[in-house]
Amino acid sequence: MNTRITHVLAMIAVFACILFCASCKKKSTGTPAPVVTCTSCVTTPDAVAAYDNSSKGIYKGTVVGSSGTIKFNIGNNDSTITATMVINDTTVALTASVSWTSGVAYVSPFTGTLGGAAVSITFSVGADGTNPTVTAASIPGHPNAVLNVTKETSTNLIMVFEGTYADNSSSGDRGTFDLFLSKVLKKWTITSKSSVDPTKSSDNINGTFDNNTNTLSYTDGSGGVLTGTLSGDKITGTYNGGGNSGTFTATRTL
Repeated sequence: MNTRITHVLAMIAVFACILFCASCKKKSTGTPAPVVTCTSCVTTPDAVAAYDNSSKGIYKGTVVGSSGTIKFNIGNNDSTITATMVINDTTVALTASVSWTSGVAYVSPFTGTLGGAAVSITFSVGADGTNPTVTAASIPGHPNAVLNVTKETSTNLIMVFEGTYADNSSSGDRGTFDLFLSKVLKKWTITSKSSVDPTKSSDNINGTFDNNTNTLSYTDGSGGVLTGTLSGDKITGTYNGGGNSGTFTATRTL
């Protein structure tokens, strides 16, 4: 009788151990974080090859002074010249007042309305598509908005991300952290602006991208370092320099 009881107890102990171990394994594995994907974003360039070295084509960039994106279409598919700005999740359609002429720089105001008030953004680009610049901007509710743009080509997709940063220092600074990225050129440009201190000017940083590790990096030569990792359509990272350190995150929206 004692032997039978011993066997039963042993079997119960083994069974309990199996259940316990299975439970531990399940808890330790956990559920991996889902990969963020921008379902509305293109995966191949919008730009037409015929305009890769022309002022015609597609230009994309960021709007910082809140947060947003902008896309200029300079006759990329036909003679239509328009722009689309999205700021604080509000879409603004813009139209140009100047027609395109071959062989010369293209400069034109793009106008529309935001909340019933007039928007005007002046865009300039060289005849060969170089030096795209927003030279003036009047956006209701965003008097100090900074717009940075770059040219997309048929072989160079421009990805635009919107995000935020948060400083770990005693200042508690935080704000907008928007950027555009070219995997082909292995470059990115960040524009950030404090939402805590509106008197602070925006910061612009250009860095490099490693396609093998999907990492962004920047050093300013005096100890300032920024590093980030691209996973799916989301970037996360850290910065440190000038007495400040913190974290940032940005998600692709264009």
